[in-house]
Amino acid sequence: MTPVPADAEVEPGSLLVAAPTMFDPNFRRTVVFIIDHRDEGTLGVVLNRPSDVPVDDVLPSWGRHVVEPQSVFVGGPVEKKTALCLAALRTGETASEVPGLIGVRGPVALVDLDSDPDLLVPKVRGLRVFAGYAGWDSGQLAGEIDRGDWLIVPALPSDVLATPERDLWGQVLRRQGVPTALLATHPGDLQRN
Repeated sequence: MTPVPADAEVEPGSLLVAAPTMFDPNFRRTVVFIIDHRDEGTLGVVLNRPSDVPVDDVLPSWGRHVVEPQSVFVGGPVEKKTALCLAALRTGETASEVPGLIGVRGPVALVDLDSDPDLLVPKVRGLRVFAGYAGWDSGQLAGEIDRGDWLIVPALPSDVLATPERDLWGQVLRRQGVPTALLATHPGDLQRN
């Protein structure tokens, strides 16, 4: 019997939640939304790292359309000058029927930033722009999951648009039920406990 790879449950639209013991500064207490996962590698964006850069400064035609705060979020340490945009569609809309969208899962879609925002905006509940992304080569993510760096959990469309005031990391952990929910109370640095 072939062993099931550690990343077998990872799929587009799932979340990787950093374990409390993850100390890599790029990913400490982060929630990563998976956009693509295949044998060649995995791509996602960190949902809970806003920057101080207004979307208006880098993508003027999109700035007024993104949800609060209207800043670019730090999607991850890879290709920080690359902009990615996620949208949560309104009820009844499907990504395949809206030009400029590529469906990820359910009502969440990747936005073609070359498309016309005015045509897209009436079809979505919200948009968020990310600079850079989190990427893993083939086998790399499975190794990190095996090591206990990540928990794989289902995403809610609202996670993609969560505001920084919400502790998304804690919130996602708490909704998983016990024992996983108890990780939300982890102090992080046990030296300070």
